[in-house]
Amino acid sequence: MRVLHVISEMGAGGAETLVAGMVARGEEYGWVSAVAGSGGFRADALAAAGTPTFPVPLARRSKAGVLKAAWATRRAIARFRPDVVLAHNVGASLVARLALAPGRRPVTVFHGVAEADYAAAARILRRTSGRVVAVSAATADRLAASGLERPAVIRNAVFPRPPVFGRAEIRASLGVPERTPVALCLARLEPQKRHDVLLDAWAAVGGDAVLWLAGDGSLRPELERRAQELGRRVEFLGTRPDVPDLLAAADVTVLTSDWEGLPLAVLESMAAGRPVVATDVGGIAGVLAGGGGIVVPPADPAATAAALTTLLFDPAARETAARAGIRAVERDYDPHTLMKSYDELLRGAR
Repeated sequence: MRVLHVISEMGAGGAETLVAGMVARGEEYGWVSAVAGSGGFRADALAAAGTPTFPVPLARRSKAGVLKAAWATRRAIARFRPDVVLAHNVGASLVARLALAPGRRPVTVFHGVAEADYAAAARILRRTSGRVVAVSAATADRLAASGLERPAVIRNAVFPRPPVFGRAEIRASLGVPERTPVALCLARLEPQKRHDVLLDAWAAVGGDAVLWLAGDGSLRPELERRAQELGRRVEFLGTRPDVPDLLAAADVTVLTSDWEGLPLAVLESMAAGRPVVATDVGGIAGVLAGGGGIVVPPADPAATAAALTTLLFDPAARETAARAGIRAVERDYDPHTLMKSYDELLRGAR
């Protein structure tokens, strides 16, 4: 089965991580995979490993941009001749639908949108997609409430990526002593992720703890200005391809988003034995229901600071959450289960 993934870009985000994992494991299920997108370090890595990658300009939510992206995707389809096109999120579903021949529609993986955008997302998906897959039950329910037939749910999974370097080496490279508590945020520096809330919370976290912000985006200059008053307690690491190494070197991870689907950053943190502080949005509460971290209300710096303080400075609480997170991921977020589910769905959609 020839599978073409259409995605806006292949950087460090959760959707990109899922695509890279599915491409890597696809051969076990008889897939021949390719990726059409605007590039990024994950696309470069896939190309180096022999996966066909096709350049597609970012649509950028303009009519002209969407048409340019659709034409580039049409060229990719003509060259790769896929049996099925798997579009990742709403914008990619529109681009793929325009690129496909009349009568053909992509299967769309819905990773989530802002609460105010669900109605528009449901309208677009009805017109563009043959099948829709939601990454969590919460997002599937929200799409159904917005008028879309309830999608299938295939929960995200963790594709194991062992660290290359150890905790001590990474900390030394970043100038952080071994015993200093470290919180890590794996998120693009964009409004959805609410780093402003995180920085307000961090101002209330005492001790000598350090916050690492791994990711880049349009808000970086503004966030760097806000963080200056906190001194070296906040480090902007930029986009990092070495997430497993950063997880090995951190003690806790944190995500203060206004909305999510089922973020792979949370699952990867739990799999690495790193407790999570995350907002109660999308499928996060379900992931952490059995332990693995602390769920906090969105846009609540005080609750976020309290949860971070508990997990950073209470070793017993941190160890309990770490063990619960590892158990939950091993039990419920297995990559074989994910791949088998997608394989059955895609073969039925051909």
